[in-house]
Amino acid sequence: MAKNFKKLQAKMSSGARARSQQRAEVLLNEMALDELRLARQMTQQHLARVLRISQATISKIERRTDMYVSTLQNMVRAMGGALEIRAVFPEGNVVINQFEDLSTKEAENQETKDAKASDVLTNNLP
Repeated sequence: MAKNFKKLQAKMSSGARARSQQRAEVLLNEMALDELRLARQMTQQHLARVLRISQATISKIERRTDMYVSTLQNMVRAMGGALEIRAVFPEGNVVINQFEDLSTKEAENQETKDAKASDVLTNNLP
């Protein structure tokens, strides 16, 4: 018969409760893609619709151990998040920014082109 967790927790020592809480936080901060999708309360079918791919493709992606950064970025974005890649060293963490969102880079490039075109037009007017 199942027991009420709160009753079991009340019987635990404070040290055991602290270890349990710490373990729960680790588990919540480290998830596989399928676990993350479930935690976000999304089905493979829903995620597939958002990404405009098949449910079978979502299943294959979730089972991969190696994939493109852009694929992972799209999956996380479709779940409502943003992908951040960090290098972790004993001295501290470094965010790797070379994998910025391509749409952001494209928008910046377009703004630069527009500014240059405006300068050309302005300088060529009498």
